[in-house]
Amino acid sequence: MTRTPEEISQQLLDAARTAGAEAADAIVIDGSSVSVEVRCGVLEHAERSEGTDLGLRVFLGKRQAIVSSSDKRPETLKVMAERAVAMASEAPEDPFTGLAERDQIAQDWNIQALELFDPTPEPSAEALMQDALRAEAAALAVSGVSQVSDAAASYGTHRVHLAMTNGFSGGYKRSSRSTSCVAISGEGTGMERDYDGDSRTFQSDLRSPDEIGRIAGERAVEQVGAQKPATGSFPVLFDERISSSLIGHLLAASNGAAVARGASWLADSLGQQVLPEHLSLIEDPHRPRISGSRPFDAEGLPTRRRAIVENGILTGWTLDLSSARKLDMASTGNATRGVSGPPSPSNWNLSLTQGDQSRADLLRDMGTGLLVTSMIGSTINPNTGDYSRGASGFWVENGEITYPVNECTIAGNLRDMLKRILPANDARPYLSRVVPSLLIEGMTLAGN
Repeated sequence: MTRTPEEISQQLLDAARTAGAEAADAIVIDGSSVSVEVRCGVLEHAERSEGTDLGLRVFLGKRQAIVSSSDKRPETLKVMAERAVAMASEAPEDPFTGLAERDQIAQDWNIQALELFDPTPEPSAEALMQDALRAEAAALAVSGVSQVSDAAASYGTHRVHLAMTNGFSGGYKRSSRSTSCVAISGEGTGMERDYDGDSRTFQSDLRSPDEIGRIAGERAVEQVGAQKPATGSFPVLFDERISSSLIGHLLAASNGAAVARGASWLADSLGQQVLPEHLSLIEDPHRPRISGSRPFDAEGLPTRRRAIVENGILTGWTLDLSSARKLDMASTGNATRGVSGPPSPSNWNLSLTQGDQSRADLLRDMGTGLLVTSMIGSTINPNTGDYSRGASGFWVENGEITYPVNECTIAGNLRDMLKRILPANDARPYLSRVVPSLLIEGMTLAGN
């Protein structure tokens, strides 16, 4: 008889109690996916996967242990629980571990309002292949594109269920649909590549394969003839495609786990200005049809909308239960976890205040500098915020794009950089991280 993730998670808890656990939580992830890749007009790779992953965490006082498996047979659940309890009895004590109190856990939520799952029929492998072929053909139709290295389409669903001995039990189901294309322009050592892609919860929201392929091709052609830019201090405009990485560094530094272990350049900045005073960074895990939405976190706590930065001021850390206890604070309901590790704090959907100027306006006003559209590598000092990354994009003179650039490095200090960002108004509202293009004056460029 087929058992649901909810039934399996409850059986894991029962097995843990029988084995002697004082408390426990169980996570069950049941998923399936199908993906195809095409090249030169023919199918190159197709893959379908289905499976169930189980995770069990047990507690003996302040000792914990975690075991995982992909075998959901009842006899395996029994062995998992026994093994976890035996491991916990030998584990060191952790004064900050433990489940949420009953009055902390989520009680009511509206899964339907979040629209996490597309109820329309699953696309066939043939339909996915046709989308990938359309994207490839559209890219190849762009003058100057020499080849398409990868055109792909995929569909997946997964169902998550959490159950805990503190009384929490809840789950939800997600769907995802994506199309992508990587185009190459030029020949030999003059080859350049770029991409475009889209991933949505609902098939009907997905951009067309023709548009994705065309944009990938156009971007690749725009990179032909790339050269190193000048070395010096210049304004840098981070294109909307990659600007969220800057906000990602702020989020990493405001993560409670990093703060608790003393590895954050923001450790002394709570209640201080970290962004320009007119900007706020809002986390909202309840946006419909968005990949980062969820009604509760991995510890059964309710998720909520909150301002991480409000009018430029850092208002708080991103916390799970353990990091909150270490810092003598309350969890923000931001725990995430897989089946083989303990919870850790992570962010959900984010939106940065948009500006009132377009990207073109910022390009015009920056005069001479660099428009960054792609980044590689990363050297970030977590304690000081010193920042250095490889970049490519376009050189701008007198407010106009003049030629493509590559093989350059941009550097600065995140503490100073983030206080000087000037946002455009071009953020895509359907992304999990809604961040517009960002202009920063006076960054160090290393090129020629």
